[in-house]
Amino acid sequence: MASCQDVFLKKHADYGSSWRIFRPSSLTDQLYIKGKRLRSIEEKGQQLVDDPIVGEYQGLINYSILAIIQLQLPADTRLDLSREEITSLYAEEVRKTRALLQKKNHDYGEVWREMRLTSITDLILAKLLRIKQIEDNQGKTLVSEGQEGNYRDIINYAVFALILLEEQQQDQDPVK
Repeated sequence: MASCQDVFLKKHADYGSSWRIFRPSSLTDQLYIKGKRLRSIEEKGQQLVDDPIVGEYQGLINYSILAIIQLQLPADTRLDLSREEITSLYAEEVRKTRALLQKKNHDYGEVWREMRLTSITDLILAKLLRIKQIEDNQGKTLVSEGQEGNYRDIINYAVFALILLEEQQQDQDPVK
């Protein structure tokens, strides 16, 4: 997560908080684009654009955190947030999401370590389709978790994917 925050803060230095102009549905669509790119590369077995896969998972984490922040900020919050404000908001969402990850790892016994990366991608896409439906229902659900819970799950799945990718890389390039 530290590498994700590093990218996030560097982009904030470059672009400011221009992302604040996005409606939640636009952030969801940005996430969907990243998820669909991952699936497309998995299915085709190759990529033509030289953007690393790791960056897509980091993007899923960062855009999900942005979406959660957008959902929580009052509508009249100014668009331009300082580095200190955004760092604090980001850190709080990481803290909450990490706590959820630890609880789920306890209950599920880290079963994600036995999953295929393609299944994690599918779970992310399923969560995004759920969020899109909830958005179409004006944020209302009858029995399901809301948008925030789905965004947090996407973050956790992306973290799992990054760990699996790192472990695969280590298996291919063992330390001598």
